[in-house]
Amino acid sequence: MIGDGDSFKFHCSTPPWSDRPPFPPRSVESVAASKHSTCLSSSLSFLKLTIFIVITTIHTTITTTTTTIMSTGQIPPGGTYLNTLKRSFTDVPVQADNGNAIPTTEFLEAAESLVSIFDVLGSAAFSPVKSDMLGNVEKIRQRFLAAPTESETLQDLVNNEQKAKENKAGQALLWLVRGLEFTCKGLANNVAAADQELSTSFRAAYDVTLKPHHSFLIKPIFSAAMSACPYRKDFYTKLGDDQDKVNAQLKEYLAALENFVNILKAFLDSKGIKK
Repeated sequence: MIGDGDSFKFHCSTPPWSDRPPFPPRSVESVAASKHSTCLSSSLSFLKLTIFIVITTIHTTITTTTTTIMSTGQIPPGGTYLNTLKRSFTDVPVQADNGNAIPTTEFLEAAESLVSIFDVLGSAAFSPVKSDMLGNVEKIRQRFLAAPTESETLQDLVNNEQKAKENKAGQALLWLVRGLEFTCKGLANNVAAADQELSTSFRAAYDVTLKPHHSFLIKPIFSAAMSACPYRKDFYTKLGDDQDKVNAQLKEYLAALENFVNILKAFLDSKGIKK
């Protein structure tokens, strides 16, 4: 097994040269460099695996509580999975006469509810983004609870936080929006292409949303994990029996979500929150 103690030790130990055919003489520096390169490669592989295991463990821990809170889990007769969400983005108002202000409480509830759809996908591929999104929701909520009268809308929350020379919730909102955009584009890609598998749709979404902001350690994990997405037919079956209704509701939901993503991306950019 990769990362196993014996394997790791073997890669970093001196090879048994006496058992092999003779090689041309090598300098001490060349041998040392080769050993260092092999050890470094093994160390990085071990680190990648460790990071993935830790992230997946976090996901497993939070799944039990979040699924209960965000979704009833029981699709009503004639309904779809979207009907089980505690709060839908289609139900979150946008205050058009107030600079497209978005109410904080309702938005966070809708974001939490969306995360439960990763359980329907049933793939470890989405464990990192699910954990990250829930963590960012909590950071934003903590700011709201600390100053509720100054944080009734997301825009007010960020503006007042910046006045206090802080940026924790603003950064959390930035990464939450990135996670929401990844999810929105992945599902929208799939809805638009009836013959496309989820792995292809989400991989394309990842390339233009989260990938540009991920480190070289995280990118390979996501790239490999996307292949673990369920088959398209299995996923949509879990969303409801009436596939025409599933498609119609999903399109409406994604249109509302895309609108929030666009509003918040423009707002955060105007506030200089980009990294």
